[in-house]
Amino acid sequence: MLPFTSDQFFGVFRAYNEAVWPAQFFLVALAFAALAIIAFPRRWSGWGVSAILAVLWAWSAIAYHFAFFASINPLAYVFAFVSGAGALIFVWHGVVRRRLHFRLTRSPRVAVGVALVVFALVLYPVWSVYTGHSFPSMPTFGLPCPTTIFTIGLLAFLVPPFPRSTLMVPVLWCLIGVQAAFLLGVQQDLSLLAAAAVAVVLIARP
Repeated sequence: MLPFTSDQFFGVFRAYNEAVWPAQFFLVALAFAALAIIAFPRRWSGWGVSAILAVLWAWSAIAYHFAFFASINPLAYVFAFVSGAGALIFVWHGVVRRRLHFRLTRSPRVAVGVALVVFALVLYPVWSVYTGHSFPSMPTFGLPCPTTIFTIGLLAFLVPPFPRSTLMVPVLWCLIGVQAAFLLGVQQDLSLLAAAAVAVVLIARP
């Protein structure tokens, strides 16, 4: 049993999207900036991408879970803490210690990462509209589920060895977020199962 209805759940999306508009464009721009940094590497590329991922997870924690989702679900404060921890992990390993290095190579792992990134940025919103949840009553990029898929996609570009802890929070959110597919009819969140499988493989065989 959920402490909120489906209408309340999508109502939170509407309230969030209307309140933060046009920040959605800035968040998508950050995603494309991360991709550009990886495609055209520089000495600072690793910490640059890590900083962008940290911003996305911090945004999800504060601007969504804490500011909006908590109005209908007390567990949102826990989710905000988890997302904030994810942001700190990227700051610590990628920005402070500079242990995260991203590279595009011709490999199955990178191909899967590209597929996840394309899904998060393009197919996820298209699927949302197809299922009848158009803007503003839809999860836009920067919210937990599409951000999780995008993050795992980028982490598939990591040059091994890398800290496996960077994948822990995304995998945890896959397990949490996929429930929306079964309990609330957010069909596009079924993709979190595929993203989780990719992350588990990365953890087991980096």
